[in-house]
Amino acid sequence: MNILITGCAGFLGSHLTQKFLSEGHVVAGVDDLSTGKLENMKNFIDDKNFNFLEKDVREKFFMKVDLILNLACPASPRAYQVDPVRTIETNFLGIINLLQLAKSTGAKLVQASTSEVYGDPKETPQKESYWGNVNPVGIRSRYDEGKRAAETLCFDYKRQYGVDARVVRIFNTYGPNMAIDDGRVVSNFINQAIRNELITIYGDGSQTRSFCFVTDLVTGLFNISMLDKALKTPVNLGNPEEYSMLDLAKMIKLLTKSESKIIFEELPSDDPIQRRPDVSLAIELIDWKPVVDITTGLNKTINYFQSIK
Repeated sequence: MNILITGCAGFLGSHLTQKFLSEGHVVAGVDDLSTGKLENMKNFIDDKNFNFLEKDVREKFFMKVDLILNLACPASPRAYQVDPVRTIETNFLGIINLLQLAKSTGAKLVQASTSEVYGDPKETPQKESYWGNVNPVGIRSRYDEGKRAAETLCFDYKRQYGVDARVVRIFNTYGPNMAIDDGRVVSNFINQAIRNELITIYGDGSQTRSFCFVTDLVTGLFNISMLDKALKTPVNLGNPEEYSMLDLAKMIKLLTKSESKIIFEELPSDDPIQRRPDVSLAIELIDWKPVVDITTGLNKTINYFQSIK
């Protein structure tokens, strides 16, 4: 197939691009390089089936394509809070442009949404039927509400125009190609630990997350893309194993043999207390479960960061 992947130079986008190329597809990769890095594409930039286009998805463009995967948007709080207006524009204007492209070409579209649409959840684990608990005017809202609006547009284009739009809600993902200044907890803890700096936990360390290694997540996205039937609802992808921030910090400290001390600082506004996906629907639709355990995944990620420090 001819495939368009936006955000192809980002952490997740680069892994996904490599997956589709390895399966023999022709990929056009789009990225404005605002947070993505050319270094992330070094393994496939010269592949004869890959064509890189430095473009901003907020601007309209056209190409013949069979499948669109939209991963264009900063995903870490540090990155998406740098330019809040650009973040929500990327989510809103970007998905409109890509849905119009899908409508005009008949392409399938897979929207990379996020567990952030659940906000600070009042139920756990989070099922796709849960509507969430999001502050629409808080400091995270430019990302949370941008993704929620994008989901709305996907389902409106499905209902009104018959576009095969598929929404995947991605929970915390980690692995090689994360930016060293990514700002998310796994990269923060690892880089602080390997430098023997203070490991900073925001809050009391009891808040939890579920961590999915990138290869597992990419397999799930690939299988959703290849599914021969349209999706009626969003689909969660993530690892349902849950860890507290304090346990994660201790684990990383042990794996890196770090001498770092763990300190605690004030929890940022609207930071969720708990995240854990219910992946029953993904199991039913694509027979998918994460297979990389957290120790293996963390060691691979630690090795990556040690190689670039």
